[in-house]
Amino acid sequence: MRIAHIAFALAASIAAPAFAQSADITPLVDAEWVKSNLGKENVVVLDIRDKIAETDLGDKPYITGSVVAPYATAGWRTEVKGIPGMLPPLEQITKLIADLGIDNDDHVVIVPWGTDSSEFGGATRVYWTFKYLGHDEVSILDGGWRQYDAAGGERVAEPAKPEPATFAYELQEDLLATTAEVEAALKSGVKLVDGRPAEQFEGKSKSPVVRVEGTIPGAVNIKHSDLYSGEYASFARPETVKALSEAVGLAADQENIAFCNTGHWASVAWFGLSEVLGNKKTSMYDGSMAEWAADPARPIENRSGT
Repeated sequence: MRIAHIAFALAASIAAPAFAQSADITPLVDAEWVKSNLGKENVVVLDIRDKIAETDLGDKPYITGSVVAPYATAGWRTEVKGIPGMLPPLEQITKLIADLGIDNDDHVVIVPWGTDSSEFGGATRVYWTFKYLGHDEVSILDGGWRQYDAAGGERVAEPAKPEPATFAYELQEDLLATTAEVEAALKSGVKLVDGRPAEQFEGKSKSPVVRVEGTIPGAVNIKHSDLYSGEYASFARPETVKALSEAVGLAADQENIAFCNTGHWASVAWFGLSEVLGNKKTSMYDGSMAEWAADPARPIENRSGT
């Protein structure tokens, strides 16, 4: 079976996630779970959808009791030392979370639109942020708003107006790879997983934020689009992620670092490998190719033949 067709060969069976995270917190929850748990103490529905006002959802575009912090504008990522899309300073990101009324006892359920793998990457990136800050009580609504709305979920005109809370962090350094750690990985043989489209991985095209075409030498490619089905509004199941991982020679428990251009698509690959497949030796390179390629002294591999 060709790699491009692996991710959703089992599309009919995708929609029932059951991935172990702790006794009662799973990385993905479905719309019925959200409907059943709305309003419960210590369950916070975090709506990260962008441009809600520009849609045709009428006068009730919000999930009942949800708090809103759009992915693109709320401050989940920022420019750091000229590199875009980076994790903000800790005092800034923790204030954003606390101002949403989220404390360390809350189970946070992140809701994107669920339109495609790139948009769903906002949810995986915010999820990774909570995990890096040491907050394990976090899930994503699989399929996002699309699944919730299709399930007839309750809608309201306005989101909740939270009172600021206190949010403490305990950094999980093993989830964040630095440039120095990527350089070390090149010498030690740690797998590097490029989550970008094949054209960028091969060096046929590039993002405007990356200096030059190509990838980090020796990297393998697990495209973010192979991990989420826009057609079915569902994340890939464990057996699918396992097949994708094995197809590029990455064992289920092998150390690896996921990257892309700015740590957005990389979070989709990280989520699939770490949270769905369960490979806890997976980290994410926040700076990704934008940071790596900024220094001409760092090696770039171009597989396009040009």
